[in-house]
Amino acid sequence: MNIRESIEQMEKQNLCSAAVLVCESRGRAVPEDKCPLRTDFQRDRDRIIHSNAFRRLKHKTQVYLAPEGDHYRTRLTHTLEVSQIARTIARALRLNEDLTEAISLGHDLGHTPFGHAGERALNDVAAAGFRHYEQSLRIVDKLEKDGYGLNLTAEVRDGILCHTKGTEAFTAEGRIVRIADHIAYMNHDIDDSIRAGVLTEDDIPREVSSVLGIGHAARINALITDLVQHSENGNIAFSDRFRRAYDILHEFLFDSVYRNKVVKGEESKVEAMIKHLFEHYLMYPEQLPGDYAGTRLAEGDERAILDYISGMSDRYAVNQFMSLTVPRSWDR
Repeated sequence: MNIRESIEQMEKQNLCSAAVLVCESRGRAVPEDKCPLRTDFQRDRDRIIHSNAFRRLKHKTQVYLAPEGDHYRTRLTHTLEVSQIARTIARALRLNEDLTEAISLGHDLGHTPFGHAGERALNDVAAAGFRHYEQSLRIVDKLEKDGYGLNLTAEVRDGILCHTKGTEAFTAEGRIVRIADHIAYMNHDIDDSIRAGVLTEDDIPREVSSVLGIGHAARINALITDLVQHSENGNIAFSDRFRRAYDILHEFLFDSVYRNKVVKGEESKVEAMIKHLFEHYLMYPEQLPGDYAGTRLAEGDERAILDYISGMSDRYAVNQFMSLTVPRSWDR
């Protein structure tokens, strides 16, 4: 018995009945030989971590656009926080931690530059709309590895696609990632907003603090603990009391942060910039990098443009915009 087979055997012995055993995975679109050291879910995790799209997340906005401070979250640090929360929940519920981790690390690979402002802009101009979770799946299926994709397992692909609104993942592990995503962003967005002077801890509604506690660590610990205590048989759920506090906190953040005119003051510029890039390349698609020639031929110019712009980091998008709109100095 090799190391991978030993891990698979331990899963059978230790995981609960609602967990996905890796040996019972629905598999990959293209069958592959098994690794003697790592399970398929572990290999999926590693492929995501080593992908170009994962590395680009370090220069993509979470909530605060181009912050000067070093401690504001980026899309990469958000992803790592989601992974930590999701793994803690999965381990406590005896679900498959490797599957949970792979989904967590891949869930936001398709996010645009400048967060949801960039996503809104592309959704406005694209004929079929644009949704980052669909782009995340497209990245792992088609765009990484020079167009070959990562050939991930069905369970990881489903969890990535279903990590946000709409249809829930068919695995309990995928459903954990959806709620871990919310726990992470609500709490770290409070932390960043306090750092930015937009909120203070005293602004948090009393009906939230009385249930979840006061402070970043206390809220996260309380939410995870309640979720673990009230989830069973693959049904991932808070108690009624914590669900009410969670919903109040969510609405508070929308009113105080996500719709805040100060926080969102620069987003109109971002949306105008992204739309300008889209319209420019739609008019001059031959200016797209040569890497997108195959996509243009097979799926059309618009699809190639969406892939190109959504893959940009914040600073790359700004540099491309400036190169197209700001005159160069005459240096001769």
